[in-house]
Amino acid sequence: MPDHVQAFQDTTQTVAVIGAGLIGLSWAALFTAAGKQVNLYDSRPEAGQHMADFWVSVKPTLIRLGLASAATEPKVEVFAALADAVGDADFIQECIPERLEAKQTLYAEMEPHLKAHAIVATSSSGLKLSDLQAGWQVPGRVIIAHPFNPPHLIPLVELYGNERTDADVLPRASAFYERCGKVVVTLQREVLAHVANRLQAALWREAIHLVLEGVASLKDIDTAVHAGPGLRWAVMGPHLLLNLGGGEGGLRAYCEQFRDSYHQWWDDLGTPQLTDANIDTLVNALQAEIDGREYTELRAERDEKLVAILGAMKEVDARQRQARRPA
Repeated sequence: MPDHVQAFQDTTQTVAVIGAGLIGLSWAALFTAAGKQVNLYDSRPEAGQHMADFWVSVKPTLIRLGLASAATEPKVEVFAALADAVGDADFIQECIPERLEAKQTLYAEMEPHLKAHAIVATSSSGLKLSDLQAGWQVPGRVIIAHPFNPPHLIPLVELYGNERTDADVLPRASAFYERCGKVVVTLQREVLAHVANRLQAALWREAIHLVLEGVASLKDIDTAVHAGPGLRWAVMGPHLLLNLGGGEGGLRAYCEQFRDSYHQWWDDLGTPQLTDANIDTLVNALQAEIDGREYTELRAERDEKLVAILGAMKEVDARQRQARRPA
C-alpha cells in the first residue's frame, strides 16, 4: 500500500457525479462498484434511465475485473437540483462538456452548497486549473482529475494541483481513486492537455502523417501500433522498455547507440493539420478497417480485449508480489 494511502485513509462515503455523459456514467459505475453512494446530477431528465442502462451494460465487465460481484447493486440517486446532489458529498467528480465558461458557471452555483472539506475534481482533458479556479471563494479544494476513456476500464487518472491547492487535497484524492481501483499519476507542473493526451497526440499526429503521405494504409498503420509497440506499452512505459533495449548498459547505452537515428527520425516527423480535407481522408480510409462493423460491436471488442489484458496483468502482479514476500 502506498505511503500516502496509509497517511490518508479513504473516508469518502458519498460521491457526486456532475454530468451524465459517457465519462460521467463511467465514473458513476466505477464509484458505485467501489461501494460509494453516488449522487448523479444532469440537466437532462432521462439521465436516470441512461445510468440504469449503462450499469446493465458494464456490470459483467466490472465483475470480470473483480470490481463488482453478481450481488452488487448500484447505489445511485439521480438529483434534479445541483445543490441537493453536492450538499452531502465528500467528493465531487465534475464531467460536464469541456467549455471553460460553462464550468465556471457551474462552480459558482455549486460552491455555496459544498461541505467544508469536500474535494471537487474535474475530468477536464485540457483546461488549465488556474483558469478553472477563477471565481472560487475557496480555490484550494479544486483539482484536475483527468481519466482515460472509459474510466471504469482504463485505470489511469492524472491529478494536478497547484500552489493554491490545499496540502491535504492531492493525497486524499489519490487515496480515494486508488481505493476505487485507479492508477494515479501526479503532474508536477501545469501543461496543456496533461501527460497522456500529449503522448497520444504525438503518436496520432505521426499516424495521420503516414496516412496522408501514402506510406501505408490506415488499417496497416493501426495494426503496426497494436501488434507492435502497443503491446509493449501495455506493460511498461517507453523509458523502461528502452532501458531494456539497451541490454546490460541500459538506457544510456541505448541512447548512445541510437541518438543519431532518433535525431534523423524526429526531424522527418510530419506536422499535419485536421483540415476538412484531411478529416475526410481519414474517415474514408477508416471504413476499410471498420469493415461494416457497428459502433456497439467495436466497443464490445475493445472492452473484451481490455478486460483480458487487465486480468492477465493482475495475475502477473499478484504472482510477483507473492514472490517478493519474505519466506
